[in-house]
Amino acid sequence: MRGFQRQELSRIIEIDRKKCKGCDSCKVFCPTDAIDGKYGTVHRIDSYKCVFCGQCLVNCPFGAPTDVVDPVDQIIEKLNDKKVTVVAAIAPAVRVAIGEEFGMEPGRLLTEKLYGAMKEAGFKVFDINYAADHTIMEEGSELLAKIRHYMLGEPTEHHLGALPQFTSCCPAWVRYVELNYPQIIPNLSSAKSPMMMAGSLAKTYGSTEVWHVKPEDIYVVGVMPCTAKKFECSRPEFDSASQYWEKQGHKALYPDVDSNLTTRDLARLFKKLNINFNTSYDFADGDNPLAQYSGAGTIFGNTGGVMEAALRTAYFLITGNELENLEFTPVRGLKGIKEAALTMKDNKTGKDLTLKVAVVHGIKENAVPLIEQVVAGNSPYHFIEVMNCPGGCVNGGGQPIHAMGTSWVDKWKAMLPWS
Repeated sequence: MRGFQRQELSRIIEIDRKKCKGCDSCKVFCPTDAIDGKYGTVHRIDSYKCVFCGQCLVNCPFGAPTDVVDPVDQIIEKLNDKKVTVVAAIAPAVRVAIGEEFGMEPGRLLTEKLYGAMKEAGFKVFDINYAADHTIMEEGSELLAKIRHYMLGEPTEHHLGALPQFTSCCPAWVRYVELNYPQIIPNLSSAKSPMMMAGSLAKTYGSTEVWHVKPEDIYVVGVMPCTAKKFECSRPEFDSASQYWEKQGHKALYPDVDSNLTTRDLARLFKKLNINFNTSYDFADGDNPLAQYSGAGTIFGNTGGVMEAALRTAYFLITGNELENLEFTPVRGLKGIKEAALTMKDNKTGKDLTLKVAVVHGIKENAVPLIEQVVAGNSPYHFIEVMNCPGGCVNGGGQPIHAMGTSWVDKWKAMLPWS
């Protein structure tokens, strides 16, 4: 079993003994059986099994599981430090959920309002959709190289991972693989998640070309719908920017992403800074190259979104043409396992090939059977998207907790904007 590397966070979610009723609701939603305790007794989380997804947290009827990593005060301190440029890397699922923390209707898209509130707080904006576009180009190019080598017989000069290729942008899923199926690590895409790409870009290109400050004076904050992102940004291997600058003669050591706010954390930060999100001005960051993005990056937050974006890229790279219908509906929707096939003609060889894909959300119920096929060597797929949380990132463990979601303790108080 994989332990923790030096500097990795090992405690992100814990169960409050005073609130826990031993009802076993949390166990139902845990994908890794990481919650110990018999029915009727106080439960605890085994951090060596936990993937930090937070599904126990958002689904406990008594609010017992708690996110114990609270970076809000530290980030406010950085915002008040005039020597530090604090960059917020904002995920797409946050902008459709943050309004709920201020009494607005669920699902309202608030991109410009969120940009305005972030600017008022003192953040520089890095839209994660921009990094998601980079991710999909990397992931799609990697898939293309594997297709050309394994399916079309082209030689390769580089080491390639195995097919089927799994997505790698969900940190809970990546940790699940490391803990339970390390033999399929070669099947994971080598592409970083959008958040980690954003961090390295912010401290290289962003520091020299956008904000014109020293990379060691940039403090990157991921703003995510996900509690597992707090674990991901603590992983020591994510220091690409530091490695790059070390080759240029810099000696400073720093992570690509310094800290992470969930959607709930961000709402608390706004309230501590007396920023009324309901009345904050709209702000379109049109001149910022790190806030430009395509529709492919935008759909990353939903189950099937990564796959749809990847198929658009792969189709273009293989055929030289855009996919006729960019809305690839077979991979959309909330079905636990979705399958699709896309036939195309390779523009280099003239050969027809059919790419078979699957999309999964919910590891325990839906991903394990597909993993077992891969382990047995009889998987019919070439590319598989896995998201831990039901519905994808939009239902992540860092999103607003609803009365019907199902934590209903103090529900009316929680709905008040300034509670």
